[in-house]
Amino acid sequence: MAMSKAAIRKAAGILWRARLDCQRLESLPEDCRPATLDEGYAVQDAMAASCSQAVAGWKIAATSEAGQRHIGVSEPIGGRLFADFTLPDGAMIPALSLLMRVMEAEFAFRMGGNLDPRGSAYSQTEVCDAIAEMHVAIEVPDGRFERFAEAGPGQIAADDAYASWFVLGAKVAGWRDVDLPRHPVRVLKNGKVAAEGSGAAVLGDPRIALTWLANDRPGAASVCVRVMSSLPAPA
Repeated sequence: MAMSKAAIRKAAGILWRARLDCQRLESLPEDCRPATLDEGYAVQDAMAASCSQAVAGWKIAATSEAGQRHIGVSEPIGGRLFADFTLPDGAMIPALSLLMRVMEAEFAFRMGGNLDPRGSAYSQTEVCDAIAEMHVAIEVPDGRFERFAEAGPGQIAADDAYASWFVLGAKVAGWRDVDLPRHPVRVLKNGKVAAEGSGAAVLGDPRIALTWLANDRPGAASVCVRVMSSLPAPA
């Protein structure tokens, strides 16, 4: 049986309050626990509609096979970035309240035009033509479930694909001429390299990931910034 509207609203309220209060949950109550990815997205939609915060952008979780295996999903999951959790370049985030304690180097795209929902999928060329700018960025994801790797696709989507803090960095000049899949990415911790990778970690190419999001989450393409996970590292 599909979740009722009341159950969806209940789950959304529990997760948003847990997010604001830095609380951890074993799981959502059985009477409002999403059993499918679609039900999870319905909870996320309800949370966005009721939380009184603007959506600053979107993120994608599980953009690699390793990431999908880690949290037990078989496809990427989109989540919203909320305005009060979006920070300027150079911001500091206390780690004590974080469960995951990881950060991710990102390619962030600011859209210059909307891609309104339509019957056919947008091509990568159409999506890229709508991009106004690319920025470097940092995402600090976090989950509201104690055993976040075992929550399952429905609860992960409901929990906003484990979105939390987001730091938007500098605009990249001439980014269209950059070989994004081959572009090296390094994460430094206390001045030392903690992890290295490339743009290929994001579904093979950050632009592929962006196109996936534009087509999988109708309406996401009208939000100014979308973020592609590139390289996780311990915080």
